[in-house]
Amino acid sequence: MSSTANQSSQVPVGFNKRSRVPGVTITQFVDPLPAGKSTPDFARKTMNVTAQEGKKAVFKAMVSGEPAPTVTWGRNKGEVEDPQIYKIKYDERAREHILEIHKVKPIHADTYKCFVTNEYGKAVSTATLTVLTGGMKKNNHAANGQAQDFRSMLKKTVVTRKKQLPPKKEGEIDPKLWELLLSAPKKDYEKICLDFGVTDFRWMLKRLNQMKKEREEEQAKVVENLDNVKQIEVKPNGRAEFGFDMKLLDPNSAIHLYKDGTMVPYGYDENSKPCLKKEGTKYVFTMKDLQPEDAGFYQVDVEDANVLTTDFQVPNVEFTTKIKDVKAVESEDAIFECVLSTPLNRITWSKGNSSLEHGDKYEITVSEDKLTHMLRVKDCGMDDTGAYYAIAGINSSSASLTVEADPNRRKGKTGDQDGLSKAALQKEKDDLDTKGDGKDGSGDGTDGDKSDGDGKNKNLLGDGDGDGKKKKRSRTGPLVPDTVVDRGVQFVSGLSDTAANVGERAELSCKLSSDTSEGRWYKNGKLLTNGDGVTIIKDGACHRLIIDCCNKDDAAVYRFEAEGRKSEATLNVEDPPHIDPDALGKFTKPVIIKAGENAEWKLPFSGGAPMTIQWYKDDEELQPGLNVKIDISDTESQLRLMKCQRKDCGEVKIKIKNEYGTREAISKLIVLDKPTPPQGPVDIMESAVTSVEFKWKPPKDSGGCPITNYIIERQQVGRNKWSNLGEIPGSNPSYKDSDVDPGRRYCYRIRAKNAEGISDYLQTEDIAAGVLRYPGVPAAPKVVSAFKDCINLSWCPPCDTGGTKIVGYNLEKNKKGTNYWSLINQNGPITDTKYAVKDVFEGAAYEFRVSAINLSGTGDPSIPCDTVIARDPMKPPGKVIDLKLTSSTYTTFSLAWTKPKEVQGVEDEAQGYHVEIRPIESLEWTRCNAIPITITSYTVLGLKAMASYWVRVIATNYGGDGEPQGFDNYIIAMPPPVKPKFTDHKMKTFVVVKSGNTVRLNINFEASPLPEISWVKDGIPVPKHVTITNHDKGSQLLIPTSERSDSGIYTITVRNMVGQESFSIEIRVTDDPRPPGPVELNQNIPGTVTLCWASSPDEKRDDRLHYMVSKRDSFKRTWRTVADNLFNNKFTVVNILPGREYYFRVFAKNDMGLSPPSESPVFGTKKEKGQFKVNMPEMKSLDFEAPPSFIVPLKRRTAPQGYECYMSCAVRGNPAPRVTWYRNNISLNTNTNYHITNVCGVCSLLILRVGPRDNGEYKVVIDSKLGTAESSMSLNVRE
Repeated sequence: MSSTANQSSQVPVGFNKRSRVPGVTITQFVDPLPAGKSTPDFARKTMNVTAQEGKKAVFKAMVSGEPAPTVTWGRNKGEVEDPQIYKIKYDERAREHILEIHKVKPIHADTYKCFVTNEYGKAVSTATLTVLTGGMKKNNHAANGQAQDFRSMLKKTVVTRKKQLPPKKEGEIDPKLWELLLSAPKKDYEKICLDFGVTDFRWMLKRLNQMKKEREEEQAKVVENLDNVKQIEVKPNGRAEFGFDMKLLDPNSAIHLYKDGTMVPYGYDENSKPCLKKEGTKYVFTMKDLQPEDAGFYQVDVEDANVLTTDFQVPNVEFTTKIKDVKAVESEDAIFECVLSTPLNRITWSKGNSSLEHGDKYEITVSEDKLTHMLRVKDCGMDDTGAYYAIAGINSSSASLTVEADPNRRKGKTGDQDGLSKAALQKEKDDLDTKGDGKDGSGDGTDGDKSDGDGKNKNLLGDGDGDGKKKKRSRTGPLVPDTVVDRGVQFVSGLSDTAANVGERAELSCKLSSDTSEGRWYKNGKLLTNGDGVTIIKDGACHRLIIDCCNKDDAAVYRFEAEGRKSEATLNVEDPPHIDPDALGKFTKPVIIKAGENAEWKLPFSGGAPMTIQWYKDDEELQPGLNVKIDISDTESQLRLMKCQRKDCGEVKIKIKNEYGTREAISKLIVLDKPTPPQGPVDIMESAVTSVEFKWKPPKDSGGCPITNYIIERQQVGRNKWSNLGEIPGSNPSYKDSDVDPGRRYCYRIRAKNAEGISDYLQTEDIAAGVLRYPGVPAAPKVVSAFKDCINLSWCPPCDTGGTKIVGYNLEKNKKGTNYWSLINQNGPITDTKYAVKDVFEGAAYEFRVSAINLSGTGDPSIPCDTVIARDPMKPPGKVIDLKLTSSTYTTFSLAWTKPKEVQGVEDEAQGYHVEIRPIESLEWTRCNAIPITITSYTVLGLKAMASYWVRVIATNYGGDGEPQGFDNYIIAMPPPVKPKFTDHKMKTFVVVKSGNTVRLNINFEASPLPEISWVKDGIPVPKHVTITNHDKGSQLLIPTSERSDSGIYTITVRNMVGQESFSIEIRVTDDPRPPGPVELNQNIPGTVTLCWASSPDEKRDDRLHYMVSKRDSFKRTWRTVADNLFNNKFTVVNILPGREYYFRVFAKNDMGLSPPSESPVFGTKKEKGQFKVNMPEMKSLDFEAPPSFIVPLKRRTAPQGYECYMSCAVRGNPAPRVTWYRNNISLNTNTNYHITNVCGVCSLLILRVGPRDNGEYKVVIDSKLGTAESSMSLNVRE
């Protein structure tokens, strides 16, 4: 189908479609979309931005779509058209569309939208701009109407986020616990650790001390002294408080409060939440109207140094049973008890505003279920009378404790004192009823506890004498009597200390329990009336004293008396710096002067002395000098800056400070001057035969006022004369000179002009006019879309235009397989940067290239584009079918799948496949094959052993990639599970190594997954000098220089999740044996000789060392072994013939071989020869028969396991007896496992490889017709 046909079938629609980027809305206008076209979309959408007030905010977006879409910006509340605030641009290199908002203000906080539109649809992405306005709130008094305007002019320092603590890891201590311990006293360690589930914290102390040293070093940079740090605590008045005593190195250091890592603004008046109160070196943060959302992790920083960390928890808990009033007698214990709805480790107990701690006076206990909490007040005294509070989370319960005098101790009490005691009881009762209405008369003590005017406290109950011992008892409430005697007027709420500024209104008020009671006001003990500059108002039970305009003399102690009751408070009159609003408005106007002139600022002020005046220029304090003059008086300060230059422009600030506060005012200095030269380099836009056009950049500094004109001068190269070409408007920094001669070169000077003067010139390089300069090479054409009868191309203009405008392009094509390039645009240059090539044949492959044309001619062609085939677009294929893992190793996956099915008009045939993998810890997919494969199997190489991967396969054709098909679970790079087994069937179990040589054992195995490999020697880990090297298919044991002590049985164990396998090798480290000692010969029996020799020196170190005996006689003269495997030092040689000389050698022998021999003396017997004479003896019958007997019996033997064992004995008898060997009374003569010989009466039995089964009793039985004899021995096999 042709593109024309596609367009004719389009139907205007308007429906939403899904974007590949979450949060983006796409509306499609046309359905179906033409081939090669697409709706707009976001490759990267706009993101939310948080910016500080006065800074720049930037939104960025990357878009896609064909044809290229148009990008516009908008916002919900207003427009983005002001070029002074909003700047819209496109970064070609990064392909980003950018919206910049300069010097953001709170009014710019809004939701911004990015609209991406082309003829086929529209995409919208939204993002929010948040503007941070400051870190602290200043005190704003109602009487100062201009305070808010003045505060908005102050320069603010904002710290918005604090470095986040690392997240808690499994099995490790929560980082929040470390932070809390750094700020807490040692006595609180236990309860803080208990909140985090840590019951034993002693092991943490070493690290904690190191962290404290580092924290103290950090604090020392900004804090001179830090003490009395108090964790957050809820007070009975419903406020939460935390604070510390601190002396700063710099009083101007910024104090920041963070909650869960985010800065929290605070103020200084009681209505702020939170509020900072500072008294000398004491800093206290308070929060009122507590809510569950106030819970959090609070931190206080001075600059960047942390000074306090506290955790405010608000558990969801209520009082099931509240504490009740208690009445006790002196020296008794009083108990308060409450029950909670939710278990808590602890609650806060307090009396008044003071928290109570477990100790000698107070006993605080908690039940096992953490629900019942109890406070015991021990040994109550009269001073323990008062209100007590139980605080759980942000909820509290209160009750009173009434302590009565012991009647056995208090005697002679007057009626007046008894009345006072009752009044005290009623006062405490009233305190509970009116909790939260004020300080309850705390300005003068406790409602009536003061004498008439003398200010001295008296004991309400007197001092009686006690006699006898008191029995301690405990009392629990409620015990307040139901009937209360009328005690007269009482204070419902007393006076409170008040602070006011000079000139402001101040008010003192209190409330009585009676509406009819009258009262009197006193100032420093002097009675006040309405004529004394104050206003006294009685409104029922409320009494108020109002001072409309405070002055210094009004600071005093005020007291209110009514019917013998008194309450007093202090009025503090403060005089912070004050600036007249008119003078402030005049001061804030910018000072505009010309270069070289003097600038002057003058600001009157008032306030309490002493005053500190500081002037700043761009936040740097100014000191008097040659060009800086500062005059200061009690009511005014003046600053003069002499001979100002352009570089002196900036912000000028005055800071006025006394003990009551600080005021600041800001102005601006603008110095006007001539502009700096225009900026280069000069770009040549056109260099034609009849004209030259170039452009430049405006001056870096305009001189403080707009550029009105540019002055242009020209010089022909080779001449000295400069001609003035005139002036051009300053809004367009470019110039076209049409009066040039072809072939000549020109040089230009450019000067900027403003109201203050003319700048120095910017001189261009030589510019040639009329020189032929061809354009550069464009980028390779890009195939936009391809059909069987049309191929759509686009390209980008060349970077080098040759100095003149591009007038068009030539487009050429080359049919694949030929060397001929043919011009497509026969009718003239192509003026656009896109073209539809229709002279193509279906199925043919083509390459295209483009060349640019300017006034000088045609430039070089571009490199060809990728080969494109003239054919209709295909639909991407579907998902592959039956994807499976056929095999895997530690570094490879082998995959197989079935080709996806074709669905006519929906999914076309797959022409290749891509395989992609993604490590489980990564979010990006990696394509394994850059070129699609055509077969339906693939092996992924280069994997990391035991790593986990997601795997998917994507079918593709020239219409695009299909949907990926992956596995439901990740795959681990490992072979199928295999139980460990050893693969070398010829492994030796016994190895002999000469001492000093290298021992190297290579053990090959197979196992999956990778196993754990361990080596032991004789059941314990191998020594350190033994090197073990493991790999996935084997392990090597290496002893570089062996010693005899390395002998032993080495066992390797290979273990994985499937099973384990072990193999043992005995290593024998030995050396060439040394020869035995001298050999001695003895002849006990004719025809035999017995050899005896001394042991070899190596016999004690080598339990496998034995001896071998060889002989040589004078007849044969060859050495013959007559005995081997001798483990004793004696051997009898038989068949010794007389008349011959015999030579014997004894060798020591071990696993390494033979030692040098030990030679014996020559042995021989002479054969006496006599005269041959035949005597015929008388023939007598002789009886040579003899019963069987043992000449040499068997001897007890101990043999090492795995070695040969040789047993022998010598017998005689006539006739020759029959010899039978027994083991544990079982005959061995027919057992082929034993080698039995009988040579000339020497009977021997040889066991080739002795083992534990050979232990037992061995017996030799000889018998004949003349009798029977036997000899036995025990064989022990040593492991």
